[in-house]
Amino acid sequence: METLIIHNTYGGKFMQYGYVRVSSRTQNESRQVAELLQRGIPHKNIFIDKQSGKDFERPQYKRLLKKLKTDDVLFVKSIDRFGRNYQEILEQWKYLTKDKKIDIVILDMPLLDTRQDKDLLGEMLSDIVLQVLSYVAQTQRESIKRSQAEGIRLAKKRGTKFGRPRALQENEFLELYKKVESGEWDKKMFCQKTGISTGTYYACINRYLHKTKKIQRKA
Repeated sequence: METLIIHNTYGGKFMQYGYVRVSSRTQNESRQVAELLQRGIPHKNIFIDKQSGKDFERPQYKRLLKKLKTDDVLFVKSIDRFGRNYQEILEQWKYLTKDKKIDIVILDMPLLDTRQDKDLLGEMLSDIVLQVLSYVAQTQRESIKRSQAEGIRLAKKRGTKFGRPRALQENEFLELYKKVESGEWDKKMFCQKTGISTGTYYACINRYLHKTKKIQRKA
């Protein structure tokens, strides 16, 4: 399949690209990709990054930047795909529109389409909208983080444990398991008191109890 090349109103040629970023490997990018394909962007011109946690390395975005030429058009679902905060978004926008000299179309905000109103007033209005939306995107992320932190704090207060399951030494497990044998603890109480998961509980039984044959397995 040949690469799609479009002519603009001035007779010049330009390419259309799409960029997709999801914040973790568990999120699905298919909806963003589908919307870009509906816009007529070839699948091979769509670049996808999946980041996790605090990692903001974007190898596909860097590949895309090398492809972009003057007058090309970049389609992106939302403004926050360009950065983690207000400043990063503005810097990327300036780099793409001023240095790379490409056009940008933000799909969920029709006002941010640099192909339109290229006069001074149009650019000024676009810049105002961009700054407002960038600020809103950052404040929304900060609000979500605060809500998540508060949720974790309250969950910990209720006794919910986070992080990797705790590892028990063999002697420690065997000693504490005596409480299960005596009926003082059941399986649920054992896991709560030691901070291990049910899966770890049974793994310990398989690993330690079957090995030593000193304690019989209890459900």
